[in-house]
Amino acid sequence: MHPPRTAQQHRKTAETDILMDLCVDGTGQVNSDTGVPFLDHMLTLFARHGLFDLRVKAVGDIEVDYHHTVEDTGIVLGQCFRAALGDKLGITRYGFWLLPMDETLAEVALDLSGRPFLSYHSPAGVEAIGGRFSFQLVEEFMRAFASSLQATLHVEIRRGKDAHHMAEAIFKGLARALDSATRLDPRVTGIPSTKEVL
Repeated sequence: MHPPRTAQQHRKTAETDILMDLCVDGTGQVNSDTGVPFLDHMLTLFARHGLFDLRVKAVGDIEVDYHHTVEDTGIVLGQCFRAALGDKLGITRYGFWLLPMDETLAEVALDLSGRPFLSYHSPAGVEAIGGRFSFQLVEEFMRAFASSLQATLHVEIRRGKDAHHMAEAIFKGLARALDSATRLDPRVTGIPSTKEVL
């Protein structure tokens, strides 16, 4: 039995102040208070479906725009996973999930490679969610997360019309792919790379 993989990160800038606690080997317990209700909704379902324990407290310049808070939360979440996974000994490394949600089908593929890269494809001209949360912020979150985690992340909406459904399918797909990629495989000895570093 390995000890729980946990991390706490604090990031403060002139635009945001974010404190986050993560347990990779959790049960899906979550408390998210970012000041952005839709982001809290996405982080809640991300933690629940990935079975990660997550606590987020963010204060940002949301009176200006949601962009800084969303992007910086993605950065800190990536930092937490990176710190919690450490040297990545024994992990599965790869994760893939095809997530249906009503008319939407989202594909998420992940490699905890140590190389930051995002490939993101979704329909153009999608309306804002709830009239305020720009759908483009989902891509900004994913880019910040992949860069901070130093992971290769591919996200594609294969089919979809409803902006809420597409965003939710992406976050749920990410959760399940990340759950797969971070799992410890007893057959893996050391780091799962011929380079012996990730």
